[in-house]
Parts: sequence; structure tokens; C-alpha cells
Amino acid sequence: MSISPPRVSLLSVVLNVLRGVLIGMAELVPGISGGTVALVVGIYERALHAAHALLHCAKVLLRRPSEFKDAARAVDWGLLLPVGIGMAGAVFSLSSVLHAFVTHHPETSRGLFFGMVLMSLAVPLSMMAWRVPRRRQALYGLIILVGAALAFLSTSQVSEPHAHPPLIAIFFAASVAVCALVLPGVSGSLVLLAMGLYAPVMAAVSARHVPTLLAFAAGALLGLALFVRVLDYLMTRYRDLTLAAMGGLMLGSLRALWPWQDESGALSGPQDPVALPVLMVAVGMGVVLLVIAAEKWGLARAGSTAAPSEKHPS
Repeated sequence: MSISPPRVSLLSVVLNVLRGVLIGMAELVPGISGGTVALVVGIYERALHAAHALLHCAKVLLRRPSEFKDAARAVDWGLLLPVGIGMAGAVFSLSSVLHAFVTHHPETSRGLFFGMVLMSLAVPLSMMAWRVPRRRQALYGLIILVGAALAFLSTSQVSEPHAHPPLIAIFFAASVAVCALVLPGVSGSLVLLAMGLYAPVMAAVSARHVPTLLAFAAGALLGLALFVRVLDYLMTRYRDLTLAAMGGLMLGSLRALWPWQDESGALSGPQDPVALPVLMVAVGMGVVLLVIAAEKWGLARAGSTAAPSEKHPS
């Protein structure tokens, strides 16, 4: 890539590690997408371009080793490395805690995450250009509705957990689930849950079961290699339409986070407990508002030195 990555400072490294922690935590929770969190914390497009540059760098290493140094310089290491460290730290240190929270306090945890995703909808929608002809606005609305319907239907399916899944199943599941890392509105954990592989994968992470982790990592790399290039192309050529689709997927994914549902995932009306889940919805919305406000404040202070791809259009 011809565009040089932004300059790296100690503060930016620390902030990117924290962003990685938030994204990693999101990937552990069924119903929340790491891509959604990346949008909220303002690094989504920059991270997508950086991942594309990294894949290009790997291809150059295999095909044209003499050009590897130039390709490596174009990779935004100042973003990818700290975010990756934060994500890995969150996954390995918080998997047991978050899994216990979701398992033992389902209504409360879903209420919190419902509020967070609901408020996060404002991010992709605010990044779109709405001052366009009405026909174009109608197309945006249609895409949002289609995306919401697809996410709603897909989150309705949950499979029985597999006690001892084969490694090949872990590999292919990871290649699909990792797409949620770069696609807001689609939860990687929820994909694993739908395949009946969420519990065994979380158990493998907690127990540091190396064969399962290696199979998952290999599948994830395959999925990223195939999907990042497609999504980067869509964000470059059809940005507003792609953002509309992301908004729709996020809207439909709220179905999986409705606080009151039974073990099969069937939805029900509010029932005891009611007050705490409702309170947690408000807390979740407030948390996202604070994160968005902090990002805007930080970008305002950074001024002209901030990366354009990190800014949320007003």
C-alpha cells in the first residue's frame, strides 16, 4: 500500500491495547461482535485496511521475497500488534470469568449486552452519507431490513453442544466464526453456539488445550485470508451500502441478546427478574455512549494528527 501508517506514540499503543481488550472480551460473549466494538472504539476501517495490508505482505513474502521489506513497511503494526496483544490477553485471562457471568446471570448479562449493541447502532448509521436522493435512502433502508432479517433468523438457531468435537470441525467452525471479527453485527461466539461448539472451544481456551487451539487458529487464519479482502473491497467501493448492511446485522443480532429467553433460545415477555435486566440495558447504553464520547474527545485533542479512518463523522 502506498499510504504510510500513522506515527506511533506510547499513548496510542496503550489505547490500542485497551481497544484490543474490549474487542477480545466481545468475542467471548455470544451475541456481541468484535467488529461492532471496533466500530465503537473508532478503529474499524483502519484495522480492516491494516489486515488487508498484512495479508498482502504475507503474499509478497511467498511470491516476491525481494519486495517484502517495502510491503512490511506499509503494514500498520502500531495498530495490529497492540490490538492483537490486548485481544489475546482478554481471551486467555477473561474467558472463564465472562463465561461464568453469561452462564450464571443470563438475564442480567444479556440486558447489559443488549443495551451496548442497541446504542452501537448509532455508529455505522452516523458514518453513512444520508444527504442523498430519496431513492438512495430507500435502498439504505431496504438493505438494513434485509440484514436485520438475516441476523434475526440466523440467531434463532442453536445446536446441542458437542462433547468431543473432531479437530477438523473446530478448524472449519473457526474459519466461519472469525468472519464475525471483521463483520459488525455477527457474533463469532454465537456462530460457535449455533454449531454446538461454543462450550468445547471455551473449555479448550480455559484449559490451554494446544491441539484444539492450533486447529482453531489455523481455521481463523484461513477465514481471515478469504474474508478480509472481500470486506475491504466492499468498504472501499460501496462504503455506505456496506455500512447499511452492518447496521442491519447489528439490529437483527439484538434477538440473541433479548434478556428473557429459555434454554432453547425461544423469546418470552419480561418476567422476573425484570428491574435488574432493564437497569443493565441502560448501563450498557451508557457505557457505549461514554466510549464514543471519549473517542470523539481524544480525536478532537489530537486534531490534525489523528488518522482520518478513526474519526466518526458527525
